[in-house]
Formats: sequence, C-alpha cells, structure tokens
Amino acid sequence: MTKADIAEQIATNTGLTLKVSQDILEKLLETLKLTLETGEKIKVAGFGNFEVKQKADRRGRNPQTGETITITSRKILSWKPSQVLKAIINKG
Repeated sequence: MTKADIAEQIATNTGLTLKVSQDILEKLLETLKLTLETGEKIKVAGFGNFEVKQKADRRGRNPQTGETITITSRKILSWKPSQVLKAIINKG
C-alpha cells in the first residue's frame, strides 16, 4: 500500500476530498519524522510504539577478506506493535 492508496482510503472513509486527505497524511508523516528526529517516543494506541535507539560500536568482519572491522555506532528506528494489533494479525 502506498501513500496515495492511504490518502484515497482516508478520502473514501471520511468524505474528505483527496487533496485534503493527502495534505493530512503529509502533515501527519512530517510530524512523526520531526518527533522521532528529536529523540521522542511515539505511542499510537492500538497500533504500536516508535522509538529511536542508539546502537554502540561493535566489531564485525568483512566477508570477502575476513578482515576485522569496527562498525560505528548509529541510531536505529525501532517499532514494536501493540498487543491489539498483534491479536488482529494473528486472527487471520
């Protein structure tokens, strides 16, 4: 499903125009991005939690040469689905 599909579903289910639905979706996604960028957690009841986590430096190995390398620390986005969403998915 694409952003266009989601906007179309919003328009169909709410009676809003497609343009207004697209604008709402874009603003929602922009708000989510900015919130995660600042390091805040996002909790959406019935859907899940989004969180930015810090991964530490670690040792790895180049599979082609076998050489040991250091994989630098980085931030990752973590999403944990809610129990409600898990239950819905597992019913099907």
